[in-house]
Amino acid sequence: MSSQDAELSTLDGLSPPTHADDPEAGFASAHVPTLTIVWHPTLERVGDRALLPLRPNGSSVLVSRLEPDFSRPGSSKREPLADPHVSRTPIRLLWLENECIRIEKQGSPTRVVVNGAPLESSRDFSANELQAGIVLELANRVVLLLHLDEARQESEDTLGLVGASLAIERVRREIRQLASLDVPVLVRGETGTGKELVARALHDTGTRRNRPFVPVNMGAIPPTLAASALFGADKGAFTGAVRSHGYFGSAANGTLFLDEVGEMPLDVQANLLRALDDGGEVQTLGASHMREMQARIVAATDADLEAKVQAGAFRAPLLHRLASYELVIPPLRQRRDDIGRLFVHFLYAELDRFGKADRIAANKVWLPASFLAALVRHEWPGNIRQLRNVVRQLVLGSHDAGPLDPGPALAALLATPPPPAVGNTSPGGEPGPPPTKAPISPRRTSRKPSDVTKDELLEALRTCDFDMKAAAERLRIPRSSIYNLVEQHKVRRASDLTREEILRCLRECDGNVELTARNLGVSKVALQRRMRELKIG
Repeated sequence: MSSQDAELSTLDGLSPPTHADDPEAGFASAHVPTLTIVWHPTLERVGDRALLPLRPNGSSVLVSRLEPDFSRPGSSKREPLADPHVSRTPIRLLWLENECIRIEKQGSPTRVVVNGAPLESSRDFSANELQAGIVLELANRVVLLLHLDEARQESEDTLGLVGASLAIERVRREIRQLASLDVPVLVRGETGTGKELVARALHDTGTRRNRPFVPVNMGAIPPTLAASALFGADKGAFTGAVRSHGYFGSAANGTLFLDEVGEMPLDVQANLLRALDDGGEVQTLGASHMREMQARIVAATDADLEAKVQAGAFRAPLLHRLASYELVIPPLRQRRDDIGRLFVHFLYAELDRFGKADRIAANKVWLPASFLAALVRHEWPGNIRQLRNVVRQLVLGSHDAGPLDPGPALAALLATPPPPAVGNTSPGGEPGPPPTKAPISPRRTSRKPSDVTKDELLEALRTCDFDMKAAAERLRIPRSSIYNLVEQHKVRRASDLTREEILRCLRECDGNVELTARNLGVSKVALQRRMRELKIG
């Protein structure tokens, strides 16, 4: 048995996904209703949780300032909410025999908002709604997520991934199992889910951690240059060619991360397949001999590669070779209990980045619970990248003095409810959330580009940080069409910017290119390209 065959046989022993990873498998026996703190005036409490001693037989628990006790998963330190604005008089959570949850106010003076609607007396929620997560706002100060979880130890080593949900713990477990196996891995997930972070974690956890990690965005390489960029070229291989080892050479004994692998041209796919099939050898463009490929391949995509195979745009054998093991990253809407931790993580990072870290020490990061509840209820088509953009808008849009202000426009954007599901209602007859599934890429109904208004286009571009691909997905139109819309609606592009405009904005932003790009309404990459053209910096 070859070493690679041995490694492939090892993959057969990897732990299969549990019921926790399959939203349609029903409640696993170990799953119990859980309250996770999404927002708390004491930011260190965000992410704490309380497993509730409930059983589907009419048992109940009380929620107030004094109970229940919350803790980090696996931690022995336990404490109640302890917010003075939350009453000592409790509300009650009751788990009914049909696995529905009833929330009763019981005369508590605490203002309670559940899934965006004020709670006057009591309300029942279906098993599907519990599985999707029920958002509770208490006294406009604390946000809790009622969902299903299980007793478990939180990972001490996060592998650079923020969060402690069952979904992200599953990803960490698979990374640890795969890290030292020298087989290709295909990372799948929607746009903005953090595929490169997962690829880096695979590299940093494995035996190649001290060797190069070389990320390559296949969607950004012109098709005519893809082969030489990947495999290198001998001098004179084509007009203007100089000797180059390519990305494979740069990643020697390390990891080559091929992002957006679905954008790879067919002829380059054939070369890569040959490299993966022929004992790890590649042929430099213009060379007469093969050389050993010494890099581990980790590929990533948010595309439906199977559909591309059917359309003749992707080679089936290459898909099979790249996917020796597939690691699927969950979308943010399937790990809502991580949103609080991610928000606080990005908030600290952005405040520090833009010189506003003193707000933390001055306790000026208070935000209304309604704003954080809106974040948890949002569907997040742009996933974690979109969440970070929202936090950045929050930080940059707030005055230097006083508390952070989410702003009416931003709050309205995030509070926009998703379209109601068809054929899925709560016990009260109100539309409930759609059954939670885990698709690799959302199959949302496409739109006609001609139906997209200029305002919609601008809003999508801003929300997606002027990433054309992400904006096209948000608008549900083909990627090629968004460029036509930009031209049609005369949306300003980086190529239209003058040297004087860029220099003036750079001065106003203290030389911060990313902030300059946002203020000019273009992507950072496009701005940097325009700056090179104008020989700025």
